[in-house]
Amino acid sequence: MLPADAARHLKVLRPKTGERIELFDGHGAWRVYETRAHGIAAVSPIERSAADSSRALTLFACITKGSRWDWTIEKATELGVSRIVPVISDRTIVRIDRDERSAKRERWQRIAEDAARQSDAKWLPEICEAVDFRDALAMVKETRCFIGALTNPPSPPLADAVRSAMNENLEKPLATFIGPEGDFTTDELAALTAIAVPTSFGSTILRAETAAIFAVSVIQSMNA
Repeated sequence: MLPADAARHLKVLRPKTGERIELFDGHGAWRVYETRAHGIAAVSPIERSAADSSRALTLFACITKGSRWDWTIEKATELGVSRIVPVISDRTIVRIDRDERSAKRERWQRIAEDAARQSDAKWLPEICEAVDFRDALAMVKETRCFIGALTNPPSPPLADAVRSAMNENLEKPLATFIGPEGDFTTDELAALTAIAVPTSFGSTILRAETAAIFAVSVIQSMNA
């Protein structure tokens, strides 16, 4: 049975009788169906794409304002991230009360589902509830995380840092952490650089949402 949102989506498409569509469950399984006069019928066996934990990528990102955050979720899903962790740091403009975080997560999940349909993704990313910066640090420790940070001496380019980590054959999954519009505070950056890898995202100053997609794109291009 199709979930309500997917059923509405199919109805809006108004497929013609005999037209074929592909349905997926977001967990690596998909199947081709054909529209009939009174519904849809499967015309292929179920196929599955196994998850590859060695290619998992988590995006830790401080929540940005309005449609910019929705755009980040959409594009990160298209690029194949495994998990998106929305973070509220000291300088994050968007503040979300704890009793609102579950509802927000459900909305973000729907955005990811729409992006997956558009991009023919077989796996949906895990969308976490928003977490405070200090709570995110414990999750960062479980990954090999790269951040864009100005350091002295200068940080290596992101691509070089990712390549070096891959050559070490570390078991930890990869991740990247993107700060808010106002950047990390001094204390936050110190806490992050103690457990993550500072890198350079280039010679120009990037918007938070641009930095997120830049970092994911670089890592995924080397993680394919």
